[in-house]
Amino acid sequence: MSSYIMDMRKYVGHQTIIQCAASILCINEQGQLLLGRRTDNHKWGYAGGSVEIDEKVEDCAKREFLEEMGLIADEIEFFCVNSGPETHYVYPNGDEVSNIEIIYLCRKYHGQLKNQDGEMEELRFFSVEEIDLEEISPPIRRVVELYIERYR
Repeated sequence: MSSYIMDMRKYVGHQTIIQCAASILCINEQGQLLLGRRTDNHKWGYAGGSVEIDEKVEDCAKREFLEEMGLIADEIEFFCVNSGPETHYVYPNGDEVSNIEIIYLCRKYHGQLKNQDGEMEELRFFSVEEIDLEEISPPIRRVVELYIERYR
């Protein structure tokens, strides 16, 4: 959890906060999407997290990509913004958020695929046909649906 979000939680407890996040959808040369099984809800998701004070969203996305998947994004391009009622989420610990998430695509990256921060149990590339939307973390399911529609 970002230090900004932890600081906010000291004041608001589990109440809903607006959380600005940045994420990366990583696509390999075979057109497969990199997903990680989250340790908190055991659903699949992509790399992403909360933007820190004065941090550029692009830098946040790249930082989270490295922390959660061990990869360095060489190039990213805007994909979409995810917001609205579908992004409202209650974490298993009771913290409640309304997400505003900026998502990027990354096809050029380097590094060793490895979870650096313990937020993911498993990392794996999926073809579009292999993705089971019921197994995708709820607040990002709409983004993965959009990805499937565009790249099927």
